[in-house]
Amino acid sequence: MFNRWLRRRGEGLKRDRIFTWVLLLPVVAVLFAYVFYPGLRTLMESIWVDGSITLQNYRHFFNPENMANLEALWNSLYISVLSVILSALIGVPLAFIFNRYEFPGRRFFASAAVMPIVLPSLVGVMSFLFLYGESGLVTRAIQDLFGWEEPPFSLTGVPGILLVHAYTMYVYFYMTVSSAIRGINPALEEAAANLGAGSWTVFRRVTLPLLTPALVAASLLVFMTSMASFSAPFLLAGGFRVLSLQIYFSKINGNLDMAATQSLILSVISISFLLFMRWYQGRRDYRMMEKGVGIHRTEVRNPWVKWPLAIAGMLGVIVLLLPHATLLLLSLVPEGTWTYQTYPTTFSFENYILLMKDPNIWEPVRNSLVMAAIATAGNVLFGILAAYLLAKRKFRGKNLLDILIMLPWALPATVVAMNMILAFNVPTPFTFGQVLVGTFWILPLAYFVRHIPLVVRSTHAALEQLDDSLEEAARNLGARWTTSFRRVILPVILPGIMAGTLLAFVTAVGEFVSSVMLYTIDNRPISIEIMNQLRMFNLGQAAAYAVYQILLIAGVLWISQRFFGVKTEQTL
Repeated sequence: MFNRWLRRRGEGLKRDRIFTWVLLLPVVAVLFAYVFYPGLRTLMESIWVDGSITLQNYRHFFNPENMANLEALWNSLYISVLSVILSALIGVPLAFIFNRYEFPGRRFFASAAVMPIVLPSLVGVMSFLFLYGESGLVTRAIQDLFGWEEPPFSLTGVPGILLVHAYTMYVYFYMTVSSAIRGINPALEEAAANLGAGSWTVFRRVTLPLLTPALVAASLLVFMTSMASFSAPFLLAGGFRVLSLQIYFSKINGNLDMAATQSLILSVISISFLLFMRWYQGRRDYRMMEKGVGIHRTEVRNPWVKWPLAIAGMLGVIVLLLPHATLLLLSLVPEGTWTYQTYPTTFSFENYILLMKDPNIWEPVRNSLVMAAIATAGNVLFGILAAYLLAKRKFRGKNLLDILIMLPWALPATVVAMNMILAFNVPTPFTFGQVLVGTFWILPLAYFVRHIPLVVRSTHAALEQLDDSLEEAARNLGARWTTSFRRVILPVILPGIMAGTLLAFVTAVGEFVSSVMLYTIDNRPISIEIMNQLRMFNLGQAAAYAVYQILLIAGVLWISQRFFGVKTEQTL
């Protein structure tokens, strides 16, 4: 009897291993074909010169006599560090003010603080140009008010890039720290205060360590986003060099081996910072022994403090919403009506009517929606399968699989695009013998690869909270794996799936960096058409596209929260 039990158990374990490998093979195949292989091709392109392996391109990159690349590398590094500091200086205090204190309008101001999240990178830079550029509305208003002959400032170079980065990226700190503050049990801080610790000591010894994971996560997001930043340097640099732009210029000049070299160096920096921040976070255990309770907000009763806070919040909301309002205003300016005038004087819905009636104007919108939908559908199928393997199955090489899954998010979009160009500009078995570069399908593939980690991570987090006994009970009652997954697991993890899915979709709709390096005239998305309209000085139509993009992203986020219970901070 015992031998029979052992034999049955052995057969069950064997079937389980076979089933694991059946699930694992398509995941490994996709990662090898579209993540590992393109990266390997980029590496080979950077070291393969005239039929032999050499470091010639790297010596040229670090040659002190050719300062362009070194200057771009240094600029990217220090701008990223400054972006982290500025974003933290804005986001962390806002998180404390809106989550620790109660004052008139707090809830509305807290909601308005996340508004920059609905601005895609290109749209955010464009709105700042309309506001604070040399011919911007705010710049002209100040110039007219004081009767100056020259504009008071110009949104170019490092100050302009840092201003845009701080505005668009402080949300990472604000949302992650807000979520962490809501999870802190106030009793911990009260106990420290009762033992005689001052406010600064309580913050430094109790609050700050508990916030460290959130601060590390936000710093990582901001640094990597800034290193990969393309839109702000592209439109505001004014001759200022960063490494992401150098890759783009090398590509359009046909210098693909140098573009590959620059891509590898940018990748190493981004991945190194990721590993360093993970090491720093893992040095100590920041967990609490109990779950946080409902946060207690201190009501501000002193009128000399309460009303200045309310007024400051109101002014902050105006500043935050000004870019959105500017885009909406300019989207009502018909083409050719704002030329020599200081401010626009004619307004109509002409741009929106054309957007709906003219097939050529609507085509970029349709392209963005179709390509984002295709890429996101692939992300969902791949993400659920990969997350299930990582969370619920045991096999060798799980850590390597996890690294490969996270790699596309650690790599800047310019690098992902260059990997696609170098890997698929010739027929390969992974593209069924076709050349993908220059076709419609290259952009959906790039979007899919870039956003793989979003769905996998959010789904993995939901699966980690699911007790294994639920699936085992369903299997013991005779349900097949597909039935237990569909009827038991899927309903529980659906909010986690939707969080990553919706973020992947809205990010793909607003994607600019991969698009500008890979698009063709037939598959140009909204972001590329916005850039084209700006080049033709058709500001009204460009703003109309931007407003449509913002409304689409905001609508998806609202639907996710309204019908699926997915909070915005879950998507970060």
